[in-house]
Amino acid sequence: MKVLVSVKRVVDYNVKVRVKSDGTGVDIANVKMSMNPFDEIAVEEAMRLKEKGVATEVIAVSCGVTQCQETLRTAMAIGADRAILVETTEELQPLAVAKLLKALVDKEQPGLVILGKQAIDDDCNQTGQMLAALADLPQGTFASKVEIVDGKASITREIDGGSETLSLSLPAIITADLRLNEPRYVTLPNIMKAKKKPLEILTPEALGVNVAPRIKTLKVVEPAKRSAGIKVPDVATLVAKLKTEAKVI
Repeated sequence: MKVLVSVKRVVDYNVKVRVKSDGTGVDIANVKMSMNPFDEIAVEEAMRLKEKGVATEVIAVSCGVTQCQETLRTAMAIGADRAILVETTEELQPLAVAKLLKALVDKEQPGLVILGKQAIDDDCNQTGQMLAALADLPQGTFASKVEIVDGKASITREIDGGSETLSLSLPAIITADLRLNEPRYVTLPNIMKAKKKPLEILTPEALGVNVAPRIKTLKVVEPAKRSAGIKVPDVATLVAKLKTEAKVI
């Protein structure tokens, strides 16, 4: 079975994000970039399926600028067999990415597609669901456990009331949650091996996909700074302040 894994290049989670002075977006100049943590979990799960003998080939896919090749090399260092970059300088929104992935699903015919449940930059949590709709495939979102048995995928997913288990016919779409696994440490020998693995570069035009943005960002601002708290001597004073100043009771 062939497994397709989508990975996104985002600002590293340890970096404090700053808004551009003109309010047009987030400043990423000279900022450390890395693979989206949820996508790293997706790659790890694909590798575990391959190690179990369920998957025969793992293909990492990314959409974006030329520097996304670094992210794909990281995925191949984790263990992906090859990679595909859909290169474009356009601002890619979830629907555009879903359309690109749909074109790649049609091209590669994978038995399973695994994505991170969301990216830590825009937090949209939409691409996996949109891809499932476009490709007309069953989906299991927020997966915390994945098992492939007898041509079906058993997905344990987290919901508000606890967890539920779904049985999906393959091919299917899965989005990975934090508790699905803990990604392995990438070793130097594997990083060197990743440099020799094949990386195919395509364009949206070659796939017949229009990736022009449909949503326009008007302005980006930082959250308002919280005011300092105060200490009160007793409960009566607290209640009085909540009534007269905060007006919450």
